[in-house]
This record gives sequence, structure tokens and C-alpha cells, in this order.
Amino acid sequence: MWAPAVEPSEVFILLEPEELKRPGEGREVTAICTPPRLEPRCSCHLHCSDPGSTHAIAHPLEAQCKGVNSARPLQSLPTMTSKKLVNSVAGCADDALAGLVACNPSLQLLQGHRVALRSDLDSLKGRVALLSGGGSGHEPAHAGFIGKGMLTGVIAGAVFTSPAVGSILAAIRAVAQVGTVGTLLIVKNYTGDRLNFGLAREQARAEGIPVEMVVIGDDSAFTVLKKAGRRGLCGTVLIHKVAGALAEAGVGLEEITERVSMVAKAMGTLGLSLSSCSVPGSRPTFELAADEVELGLGIHGEAGVRRVKMATADEIVTLMLDHMTNSANVSHVPVQAGSSVVLMVNNLGGLSFLELGIIADAAVRSLEGRGVKIARALVGTFMSALEMPGLSLTLLLVDEPLLKLIDAETTASAWPHVPRASVTGRKRTRAAPAEPVETPDSTAAGGLASKRAVLVLERVCSALLGLEEHLNALDRAAGDGDCGTTHSRAARAIQGWLKESPPPASPAQLLSKLSLLLLEKMGGSSGALYGLFLTAAAQPLKAKTDLPAWSAAMDAGLEAMQKYGKAAPGDRTMLDSLWAAGQELQAWKRPGADLLQTLTKAVKSAEAAAQATKNMEAGAGRASYISSARLDQPDPGAVAAAAILRAVLEVLQSQGA
Repeated sequence: MWAPAVEPSEVFILLEPEELKRPGEGREVTAICTPPRLEPRCSCHLHCSDPGSTHAIAHPLEAQCKGVNSARPLQSLPTMTSKKLVNSVAGCADDALAGLVACNPSLQLLQGHRVALRSDLDSLKGRVALLSGGGSGHEPAHAGFIGKGMLTGVIAGAVFTSPAVGSILAAIRAVAQVGTVGTLLIVKNYTGDRLNFGLAREQARAEGIPVEMVVIGDDSAFTVLKKAGRRGLCGTVLIHKVAGALAEAGVGLEEITERVSMVAKAMGTLGLSLSSCSVPGSRPTFELAADEVELGLGIHGEAGVRRVKMATADEIVTLMLDHMTNSANVSHVPVQAGSSVVLMVNNLGGLSFLELGIIADAAVRSLEGRGVKIARALVGTFMSALEMPGLSLTLLLVDEPLLKLIDAETTASAWPHVPRASVTGRKRTRAAPAEPVETPDSTAAGGLASKRAVLVLERVCSALLGLEEHLNALDRAAGDGDCGTTHSRAARAIQGWLKESPPPASPAQLLSKLSLLLLEKMGGSSGALYGLFLTAAAQPLKAKTDLPAWSAAMDAGLEAMQKYGKAAPGDRTMLDSLWAAGQELQAWKRPGADLLQTLTKAVKSAEAAAQATKNMEAGAGRASYISSARLDQPDPGAVAAAAILRAVLEVLQSQGA
């Protein structure tokens, strides 16, 4: 049986596989709530508030708690274990540590133990050694922080399991043998870690080795004092850094112990998760509703202080910082206006870099809005909980001497390159270059042409907005389903631009302006392709604007699209529609060509080409990665391009051009 290290008010009862081998309906097994963190292998759980109590469980639907009134109906966890890229469940912690050492020449494994040490141990003679560790599954903690200026070595347990006493003692002996003047054990505040590191310390001291131990508890989740104290979370990494800088400077064991103990009191961390994690070979540790997040959880999948409704990143960060800094919270960080802090935005393992950046921005804005000075900001994955999609925020109150320790050099591979400059007070934007002054265009045709251009653009925008859902539906078959949205974004940008001022009367300037607008506002490959087309098409129109010049403009635009987009006619792209129209517009180059007659043929050819794309095999764009058997609808880009040409024709016909 396994129970994670959580508070007595929220203990999970989990049963070993031997106790659950194909149990019949109603079969009862007995389990006792105990705190050790052994490897979880369970298929069900209940909530209990009395560690040590006995539970009779009728697997898998009912649970009765003897002597306790708080048991709830047993909940079945997902039937499938999570997928993990491991060689074996039993050996995954060893393999992970071996992989880190194999790729880092500055590390070595201690033979016979799950211990990683600096490969230059002999250089530490006369200095204090720093050892840390804990369960695996928190990578890059802790082995990623081994290096000059940080940890001397790390002792790793199995996933979410305290390391063995024998391995901790072996690491202490190894660093003592090279002539270090003492060892400091940096331990996160969990029962198993305190017990095992503490026992190893006592045994080492009995051998005459000077060893001290600091227990780090930086959890700011609990509003009332817990007997077990605050859990050790990501702030422990900052203690590694401070202690490492002191040890590198030759400070003695006793002073390092005292100074990092003081630093730890000025620090707090709060976690939040969108869903759970799963230990290799096991099922997720808990479940959350689609509209819930877990606030204040630990790094082993244990429960937080409460579940709250999903909200925006800004709202989530505000909630977290309010909780961390609330003076009514016994574990709060005493941060107030005027305080100077180090901010850590930590990925718990499964959060995307995009989300992490959004959270970091929200945290900086929220703290600075409270008058807090952010001296340094560290953003990344420092202490994870396997693949948990969540984050933690850490705040450390700092002064200049402490900042110097944070800024001190280190070779630890997982410590980020942090500029030695304050985040707050720095100018974060640079003025954009001014637009080049436009030269008068001799081809400008005056107000009539400008009014006609407005009508054309308005009709084009109306057509694209009306096609939004249809284009998205077509795009879902071969892309990400946003072709209509992208074109609608372009249409709204053009509508906004037309409201600001009348468009240029010059066709060349009009196309150039539209090109810049679409490049900036439309986005995606479509925005780039339209931008290329319009930029190139504008060039022949600088000298003349007769029909041959417009035909040449079409040719130039198509050439640019093919050159940079790498598509060709028949590749099932927007080029197919435009190419078909361009072939018809060659007639404009002949004397006596009729504008509307030729344009009508061009539009019909473009529409036919768009429909023909449903029978083509994609040769470019995202659709080229999709099986042709799944592409039974016309290409949305080709449909959009044909619709644009149709809108142009309709306006010119109505104007009697």
C-alpha cells in the first residue's frame, strides 16, 4: 500500500497490486493509512482524515472507514496507465540519471548507487561540499543543479520516493574522502527525506565526518500552521544557488548553514495545476473537472488547498500572488510595496512554453502593479512533477548581498543564464522605424479611382466575412481549420483601415499599402503570400495603369508567390485559382482587349480551378502532409482567392467600367 506525503486532512488510500488481483465484486481488502511514499501502484482511492485508521474496501465501488466518519465512496481511477517512454518502470530513475551523466562530462556516477557527483571532486579540497536530492520525477532537479557554484552531488530515489540511507551515506563519504571540510545536506521538507537524510547524517557524524542539514519548507499554500510544516518546493533551487555561491567563496560549514536557513525564511512558493501527473506504470494521481484547477498542490501529485474554477492567466496569477502575500496566511511571504524580490516561474512539467511566457508576463505586471521591484526573474523548468501541466511561483525577498550570490557564476547545466540587471525599471519597447516618405505618383487617377477602390475593397471584405465558416470547414480536412478566420481577420483589418482614411488613388500605392496591412494583420502563410503577391504586383503599376500593365502586375504577383511559396499550378493551393485567372488576363496585353469580358472569363476560370483542386493531390502547404484519400473538398485558399476576384468583377460590372 502507498500513501503520498499529504496532510492528514487529505490522505489517499491506495492498494498494492497483490491486494487487487482480479478482485470479485464486493471482495473486501484491508488497508491502513500510513505516510511513507512508496511507488504508487493502485486502481482506486478514497479520502480519509485519519492516518493510521483501518479501511474495509469492497472493490471497486464501496469503502467503509472503521472509526472515522469522513470516508467517501470509492472512486475508480482511469483504467489505463499512462504512456511513458521508459525501458522499464523499475529502472527508469537509474536510466534518467545515467542519461544526464552520459551527456555531461562534468558529472560522474557513484558506482553501486543512484548518486551523481561533480567529476572534479578533488578540486573541492578544503571547501564545504553540498549534497541534495530526493525522489526522481522532479527533473531537472536535482542533478541538473550539480556544478561549480551550486551542488557537489545529488542522491536520487525512485520516482517520488526518498533516496536510500546507504546511498546518501556513500555520497557523504565520497566527498569527505577528497578532503572537504564538511558537508551540508539540503533537504526538502518531506517525512521520508527528513528521515533518510537525517539518519545518514547521524551515521556520518558517528564516523567523524562533519555534516549539517537544512530542511527547506517554502510552501505558501496552507493558511494555518501544520504539524508537518511547510513542504519543500521549487524555492529549494534558490537555496542550492545561494549555498553554492557561499561554498565556492570558501565560507565555512556553520556559516553557510546559518545563512541559507535565514534565506529560506524569506521565501515562498505556490503551485497550481490544470490536471494531474502519473508515475510510470501507474494511473493519474487525481482527477480534475474540465473547468477546475488545483491550487496549492505539492510536487508529488498530492492535493492542494482547494480547487477553483478555470480562469484567465491574469486572474490565476492574481489569485496565486494574493494567496502567497496575504498576511492572514501563516505561510505567506512578507512582500509589500517597495520590496525587492527574485521571481521564479516554474513549469511543473507539462505546461507549454507559450503558456509559461503568458504566466511570466502576468506575474511581472501583477507584482509591479503592487509596487514590488523584481530584481531578477527566472522562467523555465526547475523542479517538475513529471508531466504535470501546471506551474509554481516563487518569491524570494532579496537585498544586494543576496543578489550577488544569486548572480554568482555556476556551471550547473539547468541554471539559466540570468542577466545581472533588474527586471523592473527597464525599458521594454523600442520605437518602430518611421514609414518612408511617399513620393508623388504620376499614375494617380484622382478621387473617382479612390471611390471605386473603396467599393471594391468593401465588397471583397463582405465576401470574405460571409465565407468564414465555410472556409474553416474546408480547412479542417487538411489544415488547422482557421483559413476562414485568417481571411476574416484580413477583411476586418481592411475595413478598419478604410475607416481611418481614404485609400491612395495610385494603384501601385494602394497595392503596397494593402500588402503591408495584410503582412501585419492577417498572419499565417496566407498573409505572407498575399503580401508577396501585392508587393510584386505593385511594381509594374508604378509607370502605367492600362490593361497591359494590370496583366503584367498579375504575372509579377504570381511569379513572386511561386518563387517564395514553392507552389506550382496543380499543387492544390490558392495559386491554382490565381494562375487560371492570370492565364485569361493575358488577353489584356492585346490591342483592343475588353476589360469586363476578359475579367469575367478570368473569374470563371478561377472558380473552376478552385473546384478542381478537390481532385488534386496536394504538393505544397499543410495539405501536402495529408493522405490524398482524405482530401475530397476544394482547397480553401483557392476558394477564397476566386471569391476575391468575383467580388472585384461584381463591383466593376455595377460601375459599368
